[in-house]
Amino acid sequence: MYEVLDKYIDKLMTSAPDMPLWNIESIKHGKKPGWNYIDGCMTASLIELWKTRKDKKYFDFVKKFVDYYVNEDGTILGYDKEKYSTDDMSESRILFDLYKETKEEKYSKAIELTYSQILTHPRTKEGNFWHKKIYPNQIWLDGLYMAQVFYTRYQTERNKKNYTDIVNQFNNVYNIMRDKETGLYYHGYDSEKTMFWADKKTGLSKNFWLRSIGWYTVALVDVLSYLDEQMYDEYATIKKILKDTVDAILKYQDAESKMFWQVPNFPNREGNYLETSGSAMIAYACLKGARLKALPERYSKIGLDIFNGICNKYLTVREDGDLNLGGICLVAGLGPDNNRRRDGSYEYYISEPVVENDAKGVGPLIMAYTEVLKIQK
Repeated sequence: MYEVLDKYIDKLMTSAPDMPLWNIESIKHGKKPGWNYIDGCMTASLIELWKTRKDKKYFDFVKKFVDYYVNEDGTILGYDKEKYSTDDMSESRILFDLYKETKEEKYSKAIELTYSQILTHPRTKEGNFWHKKIYPNQIWLDGLYMAQVFYTRYQTERNKKNYTDIVNQFNNVYNIMRDKETGLYYHGYDSEKTMFWADKKTGLSKNFWLRSIGWYTVALVDVLSYLDEQMYDEYATIKKILKDTVDAILKYQDAESKMFWQVPNFPNREGNYLETSGSAMIAYACLKGARLKALPERYSKIGLDIFNGICNKYLTVREDGDLNLGGICLVAGLGPDNNRRRDGSYEYYISEPVVENDAKGVGPLIMAYTEVLKIQK
């Protein structure tokens, strides 16, 4: 099975930077090339594969891809910090690896450009980053991954080590967006309680969405990996939230496939389906969390079972030998006001397209794969 996965990754690495095979949204909608979290999922996973395998073809591919976007002066094609999108910060996490390996100053300048967005990014009254400027006063679980992994890495590698703000943002999500009964997290929160999808008393959206919980879980384990372990209180806080979060979602695991449902607390409800991207994120968090000793050792087997379940169900070989990864929700969100279809209802989440080969599923599966390879060493 792993040989099949290697061939599949090689297929995707035939991509051109301006229209990569894994960015299905760009392909479907003809978007202009730009710095985005979808490409970030793929490039970050290939960087981890390079670190694990020590095969430079992965690094060389990422460097060539990124060099299409990052200019010598550190400006980035398609990136505008004034959009104040947490999504747009996500891919910049890989710039640290490129700079460390090559010492090319353009990567360092691009890091500083991205960090300048952190310094002025608007916040909710609780202190969390708005998900985007077009989503004012809103926290989405997705945004914790998009912003906090880069933010933490900057603090650690550029010697700031001011983790209080980062940990507070996770604490706010834990205290506000976590359902006390199930332990699951609602997708979004409107601190002003004015959005059409938000509960007028709590400000929370209506449902749990698997990939948003997956993003949050990956954010926790990746932030933990970049935190200075000498920061005992901060490390312990993130570690506790990680275990609570993983334990809650594991209650909703499908017994046969070991995967999770698009709307996790409604297994087998009409229209619901076992979804790849969120399942892969949870697999990765379990595997990496166990390796870091942030989760008990038994979680490694849990993560491996999820990973194998995804590959067995959705990594398919067609008659012509073509490899594809299916079961990936293309996209889901909340609003804005001019898009009332995105209302956070169950019916909404199951209505979004299910696609093959999108990096929001492929990237996390490769990240989980890197952890599987570490076990085998």
